[in-house]
Order: sequence, then structure tokens, then C-alpha cells
Amino acid sequence: MNLSYVQKGEGRDLLMLHGYLASKESFYHEIEYFSKYYRVTAPDFLGMGGADALTEPYSVGDYADWTQDAMAALGVRNPLVIAHSFGGRVAIKLLARGRVDRAVLVGCAGVVRHGPKYRIKVGAYKAIKKIAPRLAANWGSADYRGLSPVMRESFKKIVGEDLRGEAGRIARPVLFVNGDRDRETPLKNVTLLCRAVKGSRLVVLHGAGHFAYLDDPLGFRLAAEDFFHDHD
Repeated sequence: MNLSYVQKGEGRDLLMLHGYLASKESFYHEIEYFSKYYRVTAPDFLGMGGADALTEPYSVGDYADWTQDAMAALGVRNPLVIAHSFGGRVAIKLLARGRVDRAVLVGCAGVVRHGPKYRIKVGAYKAIKKIAPRLAANWGSADYRGLSPVMRESFKKIVGEDLRGEAGRIARPVLFVNGDRDRETPLKNVTLLCRAVKGSRLVVLHGAGHFAYLDDPLGFRLAAEDFFHDHD
């Protein structure tokens, strides 16, 4: 495999999975810290960071398959996991398959909740697409409009999948960490994921946003270390 990754440290394997459109560098400080105690491996997902571009739309399951192949290529076996946002989606798949030991999921995505505002927005988009296709092409956020056609299709597959059912099949310890000011993955959504995973725990970092591990690195590291040590 042609991989873009960092592997640093010695000891037990710790896999770090970054968020959507981010890269392994988003974990720079955590790699530096945790590599004192573990062999840390942080790959770039396909289509992101320094990795190769996607040649076809990937679902969360496809990314999980790819991650398993990357783990095998890099000699990563039954690792601990730290995952952020989209990386948490992939980690949920890996946990449900029994491919990793235990995980700390920070700002974890994976809950799909379509309220009235969402349905109105989708209805408006469909109407505009019929009447004025060119105008519809400019619909959505700037980040979404900046994606390649393949990445757009992949994005739709990813955000359209609710992972609560998958989470219910997890038999390994999971710690959810979330900032109380997170607007991307609100606390109420992460609470639903936590309830779906039997025996999981939730730590709330007050004053932290979606990148809670950057907003409160000390609080995040203490929570992660306590969790890993509790299950040694």
C-alpha cells in the first residue's frame, strides 16, 4: 500500500484516526505525548492529508476495510485507539468487528438525526435542482462545494449512515470524550452513542469545542490514560 503515515515510539500499539478532511498532523501534540509510552501509528485516510486521492466513493465501511489493510501493512496488531470525529465512525466499525482492543473516541460522529429543519432544507434543494440546476450546484457549505465529485459522493455516504446499531454490537471498552461547546458533534448525539455501547463511559470537557483534545489537552490526556490503565 502507498501510505502516508507517522509511526513513532515503542511498546503497545496505539492507532490514531483523524477527522474528516483533516490529517495525521492534527494529532501532532498527542503523537509526541503518547509515543513516550506506546508505539503510535497515525495514517492519513485516503483522499485526505498526504494520502492518495479516492478513485471511487468510499463509505465508512470501505474506510474501515482500508484501515484494516493499513494496520496489516504497518504491523499494527490489536491496538488501542484514539479517534476524532470521522475517525470515530471508522473506529466504531473496527470495534464492532473486533479488530481493535479498546478506544477513546473524542467528538465522535455517527448519529443521524433528521429534524424538521433538515427536511425543509432537503426539500428546498430538490425543488431548486429541478428548476435551476446551476443554482443547486452552489448549494451547501463552502467545504462541501470544494470537494471533488468523488469526495462529494463519499461524503454523502458517510454522513447518511447512522452508526448506533453498529455501536450496539461493540463488546470492547469505549470511552467517549466530548467538549460541552462542541457544535459539530453535540453532546446529546454523543450521549446516544454512549448509551448504545454497553459499559461505555462519557467524559465531558467543559469549555472545549469539537477539537476537545486541543482545547483541553491535559483533561483529555488524563481521561485517556486513566481509561487505558483501568483496562490493562
